[in-house]
Amino acid sequence: MDTAFYPCRGFYLLLWALFNLLFPVFSDVKKREALSLERGVVKEEDTLTERLSGLGIEGVSGVGSTLPQCVKLTDSEPLALQSEGDVVIGGLFPLHYVAPKDYIQFYLILCSFDHRAFRWMMTMVFAVEEINRNSSLLPGVKLGYRIMDSCDDVHTSLQALLSLVNMNTQSQSLSSCLADSPVSYFATCTCLSDKHMYPSFLRTVPSDFFQVRGLVQLVTFLGWLWVGTIGTTDDYSQYGIQAFSNQFRQQGGCLAFHLTIPTSPTSAEIQEMADTLQSSTARIVVVFATEGQLLDLLLELAQRNVTGIQWVASEAWVTASLLTSARFHPVLEGTLGFSFPAVRIPGFKEFLLNVYPSPKPGMAFVNMFWEELFELDAFEDLRYTNSSFTDVSDVSYNVYKAVYAIAHALHTLLNCDSAGHNKGMCLYLSVVLHAPLAAGSTECTKCPEYYWSDKDKVKCIAGIEEFLSFHDTMGIILVTLTLLGVVMTTIVTAVFYRFRSTPIVKANNSEISFLLLLSLKLCFLCSLLFIGQPSVWTCRLRQAAFGISFVLCLSCLLVKTIVVLLAFRANAPGSRGLKLFGPSQQRILILCTTAPQVCLCAGWLLGAAPFPFKNPNYQIVVECKEPWPPGFYLVLGYIGLLAFICLLLAFLGRKLPDTFNEAKLITFSMLIFLAVWISFIPAYVSSPGKFTVAVEVFAILASSFGLLLCIFVPKCYIILLQPQRNIKKGITRKYLT
Repeated sequence: MDTAFYPCRGFYLLLWALFNLLFPVFSDVKKREALSLERGVVKEEDTLTERLSGLGIEGVSGVGSTLPQCVKLTDSEPLALQSEGDVVIGGLFPLHYVAPKDYIQFYLILCSFDHRAFRWMMTMVFAVEEINRNSSLLPGVKLGYRIMDSCDDVHTSLQALLSLVNMNTQSQSLSSCLADSPVSYFATCTCLSDKHMYPSFLRTVPSDFFQVRGLVQLVTFLGWLWVGTIGTTDDYSQYGIQAFSNQFRQQGGCLAFHLTIPTSPTSAEIQEMADTLQSSTARIVVVFATEGQLLDLLLELAQRNVTGIQWVASEAWVTASLLTSARFHPVLEGTLGFSFPAVRIPGFKEFLLNVYPSPKPGMAFVNMFWEELFELDAFEDLRYTNSSFTDVSDVSYNVYKAVYAIAHALHTLLNCDSAGHNKGMCLYLSVVLHAPLAAGSTECTKCPEYYWSDKDKVKCIAGIEEFLSFHDTMGIILVTLTLLGVVMTTIVTAVFYRFRSTPIVKANNSEISFLLLLSLKLCFLCSLLFIGQPSVWTCRLRQAAFGISFVLCLSCLLVKTIVVLLAFRANAPGSRGLKLFGPSQQRILILCTTAPQVCLCAGWLLGAAPFPFKNPNYQIVVECKEPWPPGFYLVLGYIGLLAFICLLLAFLGRKLPDTFNEAKLITFSMLIFLAVWISFIPAYVSSPGKFTVAVEVFAILASSFGLLLCIFVPKCYIILLQPQRNIKKGITRKYLT
């Protein structure tokens, strides 16, 4: 919901959406009296041309009195109701709606003045004045405000927003960045609930998730299971309609049609939508839009005297003054929907009833309202009118809450006591927002966490987060090596599968060889979990994947080493070792040696799982913090134990016949493996920041390449280049399986 676009939802974006991006503005401008407005007073006797010129609009000629006309804007700053203060709060309210698409060059005159939006504006004024009279809230600090008319238009809203950002510079052109892409700021849209994408967005109203659930329950309770929907091109409507449609179908409902109102609908498009509504058999229509967006369609339906449609309205227009217009009674009579509960604000009704026109500068918005209501007759009394301006049962309380929420937040930030409460926030304010720039100061103040001093040591700047990225030179090199290892392992696997019936592949249980190749591929792939920005899942998976993959690899090597030793002892009289250590026993040994590592990793992750952490010791390094450091060293220690056993057994078989002695290959591979990981520990401990991760990835890749090259490359050499050696001669028959 957005004050920039929707006149019935001005309070939503009022402060929470815009304020979090723009304000408070800490001002050194001298305090001024009450309200000041930056344009002249609109007088009743002025001609339309004079009135436009008084608003800074030039080049008006031949303006009709009955139809809305567009005139070009000058570079003058738009109207703004403001009051100076130590802290200035910005607000946007849709006092007018129905503006043309190309508002950057043109402004729509004679558009509707929304009394409710004017009440929301005055709610903000009332809340600020009430806070300034409260000596216990923000003592010694005067709140100010700068309130502008968004005209219920995207371009106007952004132009006003930029004016709020820079009070001295008016935005000249937005066409280059706006183009035709939809711009949406809807305070009830479920899309804004994503705190990762909108971390600073806050609101004083619930999201559309609850409204949609209520609307689905409403229509299904009444037995309306054949309905149509109408929406617009903005996120508020699209997310709302999508959520309603999904939940409605789950409850057994069916959608007859869906109409989308374009941003600037043509007459033909409006007539086509009206034809669909008239011809459809569905008489229940659910609408997520605003009264301004619906106006053209409703005018067409009223002109056709269309009746009998049961409208179900979203909160954006269910309380709109449009519903009370006699012209639309036949079309909209009986409309249902949910609105926000009203809360009585003490003194607010009396405040509204005492709003009067004045020729003084700064009262143009008030005069516009009074002219709309009484034609500038100052003797009229608001007590005797039936206007939505004085109907305080609407949701003005949300504007009131938003202003007070900001006031309490500022009060907390500025209230730094000796007890140390709010220490972090107070330090941030004192260092980042109040602190003077003095390169020759005799005192230094420590920057807040994750902030660093600039090169001149005069102010704190946000630190840059670092991690081993896929886009870094080091990251690219490691990823390239990883992919190279995976490709080489895949090629070796393909060669072994192609020549799986040859003696050199069948020797020493080919099933174990393929399992070893699979585990090597996993060893290469697990290194990718260490590259990129750490997340909850990558932190949990990286060490577990590393530990289990390497243990599986070493378990296969252990089995192959034992098989080699037993095979060359099989010819000894009475030897039954190889028979007792068949394929089934080999699989059981692999399972038994891998299971302890799996249990260790599972217990580690369940008991004290690593998590992403910003380490400010070396710049700001995003890394995986391990709350239980022994877990990593136990995983690494078990890998080292298996590697040592493999090395010991392979060393014992190094002098066996050379015709096909895999023990020598395993010995060389284990020497490389242990050398890599023994040198890894001191390098890992002493490496700073993201280089710690790089060292571990390098160790994983180096040891994996060592195993692949030492064990499988010699075999591939014989298979592909020396096939005459790939025969049974010299290989013990019992060694073949």
